[in-house]
Amino acid sequence: MIPLRSLASTLGSFLWSIADQLRGPYRPNQYGNVILPFTILRRLDCILGSDRETVRDLAAAYENPNRLRVEVKKATGRPFYNTSKYSFANLLKDADGLRDNLVDYIDRFSADVDVFEYFDFEKEIIALEKAGLLREIVKSFGAVNLHPDVVSNADMGDAFEYIIRKFNEAANETSGDHYTPRDAIRLLVDLLLAEKDADLTESGIVRTLYDPTAGTGGMLTLAEEHLLAQNPDARLSLYGQEYNPQSYAICKSDLLAKGHDASNIAFGNTLTDDAFKGRQFDFCMSNPPYGVDWKQYAKAVTKERAEAGPYGRFAPGLPATSARCCSCCTWRTRCAPPRTAAAGPGSS
Repeated sequence: MIPLRSLASTLGSFLWSIADQLRGPYRPNQYGNVILPFTILRRLDCILGSDRETVRDLAAAYENPNRLRVEVKKATGRPFYNTSKYSFANLLKDADGLRDNLVDYIDRFSADVDVFEYFDFEKEIIALEKAGLLREIVKSFGAVNLHPDVVSNADMGDAFEYIIRKFNEAANETSGDHYTPRDAIRLLVDLLLAEKDADLTESGIVRTLYDPTAGTGGMLTLAEEHLLAQNPDARLSLYGQEYNPQSYAICKSDLLAKGHDASNIAFGNTLTDDAFKGRQFDFCMSNPPYGVDWKQYAKAVTKERAEAGPYGRFAPGLPATSARCCSCCTWRTRCAPPRTAAAGPGSS
C-alpha cells in the first residue's frame, strides 16, 4: 500500500495520473467518470475498514434499515455503512467475478450513500471490464491509502476539488451551468460575510447555509472554509439541491470525502420538487441557471403559485422566460431574518 502522507500536497495530481491507464478507450473528458467514483469509493473503503465485521453482525441482527442505521451509528459513530463482504482488500482474489463483486460492493452501501447510482458507476465498471482495464484500475486504487489518519479531511478535500476542477476543464462545461469558477465563488463569499457579523466570532456557533442550485458544491465548501478561517470553533451546516445527476454525485461525494454530513444534499429540480420547502437558513448562496427558460416547468410552477397564494415563493410574480428569476424567488423565501443573501452573476 502506498503511503501518501508525504504526498498530501500533490495527492490530486497523483490520483489524476491514473488517467494514463485510461488513455485510448477513454477520452480526456471521460476520465472523471472513472476517477471521481473510484476515489470516493476508496476513501469510504478505508474509513469503513475497521468496522466491517461489526456492521455485518449488526446487519444480520437487524433487518429494518432504520433500526440498523441507529445501531451502526451507536457502534461506529458514523451514519453510513456497507454490509458487503467485499472490499479493496479482497476484490482481486476472484478475478473472474471482479465485476459482479464490485457491483455487489457498491450496492450494499446504506441508502444515504447514493452517489454511485448518480455517477452511473455500474455502467463504467462494465465499460472498464470490456476494455480490459477493470483489474488494473481496482489494483491501482487499492494500493493507495486514503484513510483519514493518512490523508486528512482537508487534504482529501483539496485533492477531490482538484480532480473536480480538472474534470470540468476537460469536459469543457458551459460556465455557470454545473460549475462556477472558484474566483467568482470567493468573491460571493466575501460579499456574503463582509459585514463582520459579531455572532460569527462566538465560540461554538452553529449556522446554516443553503444553495438551491448547488452544482458540484463549490459555493457550500468555500463558504465553510471562509467561516472556519475566521472562527475554527464555528459549525456551518450545509444544505443544497442539484438536478444534474453527476453534479449531485460530485457535490455529495466531496462532502463525504471530507468527513462531513452529506445527508442534507438533495437530488432534484428545485423549481418543481423543492426538497426544503418551508425551511429557512441563516445564509443563502446561488448561481442560478443562466439562459434557461422556466416554461418547461410551467405546469408545476404555476400550480404551486396558485396553491400557495400570497405566502408562496412565487407570489411576487413569474418572469417572462428566465428560470434564474424563479430561482431567486426560491432563496428569497429561504433566508431567515436577518436576511443575508448573495447571488451569482446570472441573477437579477
